[in-house]
Amino acid sequence: MRSLVLERKDKLRIRDLDPKEVLGPTDVRIAIKTVGICGSDVHYYTHGAIGPFVVREPMILGHEAAGIIEEVGSAVQNLKVGDRVCMEPGIPDPQSRASRLGLYNLDPAVRFWATPPVHGVLRPSVVHPAAFTFKLPDNVSYAAGAMVEPLAVGFQAVSKAKLTPGAVALVMGAGPIGMVTAIAALSAGCAKVIVTDVVDEKLAVARKLEPAIMTVNVRSQDLKSVIARETDGWGVDVVFECSGAAAVIADTVHHGCPGGAIVFVGMPLQPVPLDIVIAQTKELRIEHVFRYAHVYPRIVALLGSNQIHVDALITDTYAFEDSIEAFDYAVRPKPSSVKIQIELGK
Repeated sequence: MRSLVLERKDKLRIRDLDPKEVLGPTDVRIAIKTVGICGSDVHYYTHGAIGPFVVREPMILGHEAAGIIEEVGSAVQNLKVGDRVCMEPGIPDPQSRASRLGLYNLDPAVRFWATPPVHGVLRPSVVHPAAFTFKLPDNVSYAAGAMVEPLAVGFQAVSKAKLTPGAVALVMGAGPIGMVTAIAALSAGCAKVIVTDVVDEKLAVARKLEPAIMTVNVRSQDLKSVIARETDGWGVDVVFECSGAAAVIADTVHHGCPGGAIVFVGMPLQPVPLDIVIAQTKELRIEHVFRYAHVYPRIVALLGSNQIHVDALITDTYAFEDSIEAFDYAVRPKPSSVKIQIELGK
């Protein structure tokens, strides 16, 4: 099957590569329609590795996907041929200790699309467990369905934050994950979300998402003063760190209110310092996010009921035949670009 294949660092090709997947009794076969480009896809393209995950042989890219079911296994009862679906890209070992505890995203044996040596889904079809395949409401497009995966990271962050209605949140970093985290925080009842970045074009996109989002360019505005004004000097209830930048991570402890929380979502490239004493004197609760678990059904339901909207985040769309061009653009996108998607069919 014609696939977008990462041959090695800096080398992409569209060519035939068939993973030869077998449909099991609890699986479905899905014709892929839309795939989003994630930062991890780009990093494998430009660096050939992420931490211990090294591209040692050709690998199909892509893990943010939606499509239509074209075949179902003999034991599948909740899905049928013709259902439009999105898919959770990680397949854990159901017998692992992490999975049995409900922490299947932390299963060391999880097989995650487009994470070496597992192939991704920039190809015509994929076989996937029905348990990790979710039917899309009729009013949710394939493009929106492919956004459920990045949204899941934001919703995982919000679940770890234990938000209460009326809270004020700070999202540090207006990249795709920062944007979806802001959407998730508002859906969980935040009265206001302050989004920070150093790029005005990205902040302009963030302001368009919801009226309750306010933005701060930390290059030209003093964030501490803004937070003091918006919280009567108390600090924000939750800080979501979504940039992974060392200086931003170090700054998080200064913005949370006493008894508040910090949720680390962005991943720094190197170990970073954090002033634990400041966090202790405020009794800040510190949480971390690694992928997600148990959030897909809620996101699909919210999209279907029009409680959350993602169209403004989908800024660039390419045909499959232009996939290499799409990835080259994703390496150096315009400041106004947020999510780049590739269409394999309508």
